[in-house]
Amino acid sequence: MGYSHSLDGRVWQFADLAALLAKATPLRSGDMLAGIAAESPLERTAAKMALAELPLSRFLAEPVVPGEDDEVTRLILESHDAESFAAVSHFTVGDFRDWLLSAAADEATLAALRPGLMPEMVAAVSKLIRIRT
Repeated sequence: MGYSHSLDGRVWQFADLAALLAKATPLRSGDMLAGIAAESPLERTAAKMALAELPLSRFLAEPVVPGEDDEVTRLILESHDAESFAAVSHFTVGDFRDWLLSAAADEATLAALRPGLMPEMVAAVSKLIRIRT
């Protein structure tokens, strides 16, 4: 499934969730060498905006690494706690960021939520919280 975002009169396309996450990442030399970094600050911003609009539930529907190809991903998917996730299942990544920065995200609430989160969800929100692009 592809993702896109319009910014500055241009539609930026991202082939899949892995590409979207890579393009939303702050510039790093290793990503540049691997050919997965955003080609410009504008593309990185478009990727972050597309990521902010992405429902958290997409990470369950479209694992970055398919569970049938990776034992760790399979274990994460098998141990995912849907009941814990229910509290934030309707959030986008941007909504989740806003909620995490609110008083509602106290230590007890976060501890209860932890079994319902996937590492990719947490990584996605961290890309939006960073100060630098």
